[in-house]
Amino acid sequence: MKKLVVFTGAGMSADSGLSTFRDSDGLWMNRRVEDICTPEALVHNRADVIDFYNQRRRDALAAKPNAGHYAVAELEKYFETYVITQNVDDLHERAGSTRVTHLHGELRKLCSSRNTEDAVPFEGWEQKLDARHPDGSLLRPYIVFFGESVPMFDQAAKIAREADLMVVIGTSLAVYPAASLLFYVDPKVPVWLVDPGDPKLVGVRNPLTHIKKRSAEGTPELVEQLINSSFSAGL
Repeated sequence: MKKLVVFTGAGMSADSGLSTFRDSDGLWMNRRVEDICTPEALVHNRADVIDFYNQRRRDALAAKPNAGHYAVAELEKYFETYVITQNVDDLHERAGSTRVTHLHGELRKLCSSRNTEDAVPFEGWEQKLDARHPDGSLLRPYIVFFGESVPMFDQAAKIAREADLMVVIGTSLAVYPAASLLFYVDPKVPVWLVDPGDPKLVGVRNPLTHIKKRSAEGTPELVEQLINSSFSAGL
């Protein structure tokens, strides 16, 4: 069975009604990143940081997977499918995907302020300011803040390196190190891109097909093509 890697960004969740961070009407429009999404902000502005992610968690819990999420999950029936996502919601999992690597953290988990890799599941949407981890430290969102390392990147790079097929959905390929994942893919591996814009593809040497549609529309169409091709090629 061919190994198919799906790399998704904010455009995937936007079709479920979740605001992106970088668009003209996005979450950063009226906020400074330094005030809301850095380790320093958590120390000096804890209430606002916790409230910001409580709102993100509430929005994510209210959202539903869209046709793109379900189409990606369908691929598992025909390919050894791995999802690498920049998104912090759990819409891929709720749609049925079982191998999901979250590069930038997960809203449905909190972690120790002492050891950010020590995460615990979290039910509901509202984190209390004084909630503590079993190690005694204050809990914080399980989110990779600006200026922090991306602990899951090495795992994601290994997955990308082993891909036989690569699909990229809803990302501008502007956020690093996540955007560099394409450089780990063997240059002979075909890449399909689903995005209505023009993501940064400088240095990408792979055979490339760009479907200029939003995720919820373009992904199901692509998945149907990939499944049909797998049957005709005996994959």
